[in-house]
Formats: sequence, structure tokens, C-alpha cells
Amino acid sequence: MTAPRLPDVHATVPSTGAPAASPDLPTPDPAAVVVVQVRYFAGAAEAVGATEETLTLPARATAADLRAAVAAAHGPRADRVLSISSLLVDDVVREDLAAPLRAPGSTAPVRVDVLPPFAGG
Repeated sequence: MTAPRLPDVHATVPSTGAPAASPDLPTPDPAAVVVVQVRYFAGAAEAVGATEETLTLPARATAADLRAAVAAAHGPRADRVLSISSLLVDDVVREDLAAPLRAPGSTAPVRVDVLPPFAGG
């Protein structure tokens, strides 16, 4: 039996937990925010209910801030899974959760892959 395919989510979620901005509002300054394309794999996708989503966070947001935003949007199960998952930020393992997701001075979007522990070898 094949597991059901989870939907892709493309929502903008401010780190404050406030509702996503209306399309009528001006676009935020790219230097003031970081757009984060988050891809969820295996148990992380199940906990979040999606395989990917796009988040908008403050420019100096850290991996810890990303985790808090995901937990606020998706609940304690997602928070538990993220707490034991590896994060790849632009294809590089991120061990320091206090480091900014994006390099200072950059306005480029960031891709984060959430990889929970996998069974087997």
C-alpha cells in the first residue's frame, strides 16, 4: 500500500504567528526579511502535513527562529520532530541553531531541508 501524497503548501507565515499578509499590502523590503523555502521529508512531512512551504521571517532569523515559526504554525508534534531532525541550509548541515539562516548582507532566499532520523543504514 502506497502512503498518500502530502500536499505542497505555499503560504507566507510571519514569525509572529500573525495571519499571512493580504495581497493588497506592499511587499516587504527584501533586506528586512528572509524568504525560506522549507522542504519536509518522511516523518517531518507527516508531522507538518505538507512536503514543503515557504515562510517569511525577519532578515536575521536563525534556525531556532525557523523551528519556533514551524511549531507555532503546525503544533507540538511538528516541534518534537524538528527537535530531533537535521537541518540542511542551502545544502549544508546546520548544527548551530543560533546562526542566521542567511549570510549578512544577502537578500537571496534560503532553502532548508528538514530531515528526521531515518531507520536503517
